[in-house]
Amino acid sequence: MGKNEAEKVIRPPVEQITSGTIFKPSRAYLKKMQVQNIIIFVFILLLVFLSFIAVAYMAAADPASPSAAQIIQDYILPVNLWSLIANLLWFIPALVLTPMYFNSIEYSVKAQSGDTMPEIYSKEGIITITRRHVPFRCITNISSKAGPFDRLFKIGSVHVETAGYSGPNQKGPETVLNGIVFYEEVRDFILRELRKYREPYTTMTEVNQPTPEPTGSNRDEVLATLREIRDLLKKK
Repeated sequence: MGKNEAEKVIRPPVEQITSGTIFKPSRAYLKKMQVQNIIIFVFILLLVFLSFIAVAYMAAADPASPSAAQIIQDYILPVNLWSLIANLLWFIPALVLTPMYFNSIEYSVKAQSGDTMPEIYSKEGIITITRRHVPFRCITNISSKAGPFDRLFKIGSVHVETAGYSGPNQKGPETVLNGIVFYEEVRDFILRELRKYREPYTTMTEVNQPTPEPTGSNRDEVLATLREIRDLLKKK
């Protein structure tokens, strides 16, 4: 890109841009994912414990079986131990991979007049790295979302939908900018740019320009050619 090209880039009021137009989600998003992992871990342990208690009382209903208290006393320790071991098989990798996944996330939201197409860019992934480029011309809907956990950590997300992802068979937006403190500013910025976006734009491999209308001389040449073809057919 040339130095003289005028470019407007989201400048986060809180988060620091890592390089150029690229910025990352807030670290509160990492804390949110870690808290969610802990909650799921505790929930599974509690679910297994309560399920074991229920099974013990159902088994005690049989007169030939020992009492529920005896079953719980005999098996509560091994059941909880195996439940803990099985739960740690996913929890420990999650603790390691969650920061790695967070560090892989990058976003860019820019509108530029010149030879580069305005777009929303996102990157994420550890093993499989996914990069999405959503041109402004394809965007059909922009929305923001802040769930209970998001509000707890004072962050939100921006959901970007396109024509290909707006049908009834699609389960969600094409791309989501997660964990942003200034998510409402990003949403409003994109909406403003979409409303004033009118000029033709180009990429390195594509040029979108109006199709030229045929001139009067071109129409005359076409008519003359058609008459010649008609005369040849009549002679045959």
